[in-house]
Amino acid sequence: MRQIHPRATEESQRMLPRNLRAAPFREVPDSDWYDWKWQMRHRLNRLEELEQVLELTEAERAGISAQGLFRLDITPYFASLMHPTDPTCPIRRQVIPTDKELLPFPSMMDDSLAEDRHSPVPGLVHRYPDRVLMLVTTQCASYCRYCTRSRIVGDPSETFSAKDFEQQLAYLRRTPQVRDVLLSGGDPLTLAPKVLAGLLSELRAIPHIEIVRIGTRVPVFLPMRITDQLLETLASAHPLWINIHVNHPKEITPEVAEACDRLSRAGIPLGNQSVLLRGVNDDPVVMQKLLRELVRIRVRPYYLYQCDLVHGAGHFRTSVAQGLKIMESLRGHTSGYSIPTYVVDAPGGGGKIPLAPNYLLSQGPDQLVLRNFEGYIAAYAEPEDYTGPDVSVPAEWQRSEPGQKGVYGLLEGEGISIEPAGFRELHRRGAGEHRLNRDPEKWNPLDRQPAEERR
Repeated sequence: MRQIHPRATEESQRMLPRNLRAAPFREVPDSDWYDWKWQMRHRLNRLEELEQVLELTEAERAGISAQGLFRLDITPYFASLMHPTDPTCPIRRQVIPTDKELLPFPSMMDDSLAEDRHSPVPGLVHRYPDRVLMLVTTQCASYCRYCTRSRIVGDPSETFSAKDFEQQLAYLRRTPQVRDVLLSGGDPLTLAPKVLAGLLSELRAIPHIEIVRIGTRVPVFLPMRITDQLLETLASAHPLWINIHVNHPKEITPEVAEACDRLSRAGIPLGNQSVLLRGVNDDPVVMQKLLRELVRIRVRPYYLYQCDLVHGAGHFRTSVAQGLKIMESLRGHTSGYSIPTYVVDAPGGGGKIPLAPNYLLSQGPDQLVLRNFEGYIAAYAEPEDYTGPDVSVPAEWQRSEPGQKGVYGLLEGEGISIEPAGFRELHRRGAGEHRLNRDPEKWNPLDRQPAEERR
């Protein structure tokens, strides 16, 4: 019998129904069950297969049978965590489609983050100044029903080729301000070992690429994929960071604890990205439990995402007010190390915008008024003699493209405004010459230089 890592908690073992080990895979030997390739070959995706595991509701039957919905595939391991008779099971809700996916909702989009618009070459998203998102596959071990990239993920015809990889790498070689590459997809850890090793090797050969990150749910959907061979491949690409994706404490099983322990021992820092999901983790107590269990297995909570505005995900959405309520329940009630950053990934490609309860109540020139999680209010005095930094900064440390400093650029005195496209033209409203704006000493027409610049 396979030994489970001793770091796994007794509680997590009691949480596992393991229904698939009873039926229909009662006779599956451990040598198969813990073989990641066997798990991938035996993923459940048909109504008749799922009926052997679950007592399906009519809503689930309709979702599973619907034409044109996002791909359905569930590893036997992850399916074994689902409650067989309870349709409100948080594991089940994440991967079993229902007829609610057929319902449109306001603001629904295909590409809600405008990733395609920020792609200079296929599969490479350059949204932020110093880092890029490199999409390397459209395949996953299992498929989350709220997937941000459901427009391409799961579709074999949308997968990325060696030619696409070369275009992505060529862009990175000629773009020196990029220092950080995030591999995602799909799930990079479902790639053939040789393909993954080749990509990591090519990235490591680019001098200005300092950090490589991988976003993956494989340790959660398919923990047996974390083999010695994979660990050796990953360790060859240091400094390498990995973010996994856990949404509910029930997902943190002995197998997941062991997979994360092996990654940590290979020198890979681990973080977690959760999505705030209605009926899964939108309760403060559930979120507190999740974050504490993550830290127990040496995974630091990184982001808590507001659910994106993608097709099929409307029934998962919560209010931002509920997200802020959850964040209020965390600060002061668990260590800062256990608290993620709550973000909205702005529709239209605005990037991640952090949200938090307001702890700054008032600000004056000499002091701030702050509150803590209990409502305790205190004044904090500002220093009287501070005039800004006086350190010397090497010029080569500046790597941003011109114009991408944003609000920070205004604070640095590089401008006095950030204007939407067409702002000046709109506010002219077709105005022509007028007696009030003829005197350049008094008036500064919008289409002319300031008077002091013309002297």
